Amino acid sequence: MNSFLSLGALAGLLALAAPAARAQQIALPPVIVQDKTQPSPRLNPEATNRAERLSDLMVRDLRLNGYQATRLRAINADKTTKLEAAERLNAKNAPVLDQQRTGILHERDQELKAVLSTDQYSNYYDARKRYDKADRDYASTATQVATQALVKSVRDPAPGRANNATIGPANPKATTRPAGNLGRNAR
Repeated sequence: MNSFLSLGALAGLLALAAPAARAQQIALPPVIVQDKTQPSPRLNPEATNRAERLSDLMVRDLRLNGYQATRLRAINADKTTKLEAAERLNAKNAPVLDQQRTGILHERDQELKAVLSTDQYSNYYDARKRYDKADRDYASTATQVATQALVKSVRDPAPGRANNATIGPANPKATTRPAGNLGRNAR
């Protein structure tokens, strides 16, 4: 009787262990750890705005249909994110930046070959320098505007509260409470 119970218990344990063993064999995708000090490429508004502006220009010039426009926007978003990262990393090393920029733009050319018709790709290929110039101009303008906004916010801080109070040196005369009823907040 003892061996019967131990065999039954063993069979039960094996039945429970089989799905667990199968679950361990399934390979999980690797976990990608994001560097929290860097902006997320997906959420970087500068890269998104830059890609949208370039895409709008290209869609209009090349007369793309809905599918082509969607694919072009995805390609430009990816390449613009890569360009932003390269520009950030190699801002002081122009030869390396130019080499990376050329590689990224070549990747865009190859991906657009699969999306555009022959005539559209020919028109795109002829206008590549114009698109690159428009992208560079927008990127430099956006950087200047962002820098100016930062400088302005430091020089002239926005009101900290609704009553237009700003953060600054304390005025000893203004620290006394006004006399009279302060409404429901009176102490």
